[in-house]
Amino acid sequence: MNRRPLAGKVALVAGATRGAGRGIARALGEAGALVYCTGRSVSGEAGGLDRPETIDETAALIEREGGQAVAVRVDHTHEEEVAKLAARIQSEAGRVDVLVNSIWGADSMIDWSKRFWQVDLANIRAYLDQTLISHIITCRHIAPMMIEADRGLIVEVIDGPFTGYLGHILYDLVKASLKRLAYGMAMELAQSGVTALSLSPGFLRSEEVLDHFGVREDNWRDAIAQDPYFAESETPLLVGRAVAALAADPRVRLKAGLSLFASDLAREYGFTDADGRVPDFPRLFDESVEKLASTPPLDDEGRFLVWARYCQIHRDPSRRDLAKRLADALGLEGLGPGLAPSAPE
Repeated sequence: MNRRPLAGKVALVAGATRGAGRGIARALGEAGALVYCTGRSVSGEAGGLDRPETIDETAALIEREGGQAVAVRVDHTHEEEVAKLAARIQSEAGRVDVLVNSIWGADSMIDWSKRFWQVDLANIRAYLDQTLISHIITCRHIAPMMIEADRGLIVEVIDGPFTGYLGHILYDLVKASLKRLAYGMAMELAQSGVTALSLSPGFLRSEEVLDHFGVREDNWRDAIAQDPYFAESETPLLVGRAVAALAADPRVRLKAGLSLFASDLAREYGFTDADGRVPDFPRLFDESVEKLASTPPLDDEGRFLVWARYCQIHRDPSRRDLAKRLADALGLEGLGPGLAPSAPE
């Protein structure tokens, strides 16, 4: 097996400061690519979050692991900064083979307890700029290099390849839009050698999640007592290795426009997480909510979990049987085709 299948390739990971972005940058470096790591947080200058991670640390991790990396501070909501980034990469490297949009940093802008008629609109433009417009700006300025070379992969990082609802109107709006962005770009790129798609991690053991549970990566299993779903969590490296596997696949264009799941790709391509496992959070969650649905009555937490899963999967014909069991447990009756479990294809 070629341990560095991306040697000689150039990657840009927009939003490489932490979480999935950092894991993707590390995995691309591990696979041999020169990785440009961008974000707002650099040594001595924090970005929009009260977190210690920086893109300098990400680049240093890649180099410590034997890869090549360049950290560049960029606010991707500012078009002039992205234009300068594109010009710099063109001048220094002459190409971009992989573009990953993992820009987020907006969790503090969402109050998950609020319904759509209750949301505070004071920060809505800043939220959309940060989570969606930044992706469009980045693709606008980086894709021309790829189109001219007639090669490359564009990946939009999303939250679950679901067609259903993700629980908060603004969060769902942006995540659905990112999937649609990848699909739309794929359509417009269909007659080129450039492939666009969207990709989701599972239950991610990001730096912030580890802090939330009060554990580190070396003792993460201690948190399973707090949340049994954590047993099937994954490091950010798994979704990173998914991107690397896609970028190294000469037939990747057959996946253009699709919304993919990192653990599914691990089974397809034969890679694992850092600990040698292939976590399967979706299976665990499905088994859990199915058990809850089959042993009524539902308590408040059980109803929340069953409802959340129903919202996610009810439009997927392949999940119709589970969706029907969840709907019955929730007492959902008289739903029209837009909200009911999807009919078989």
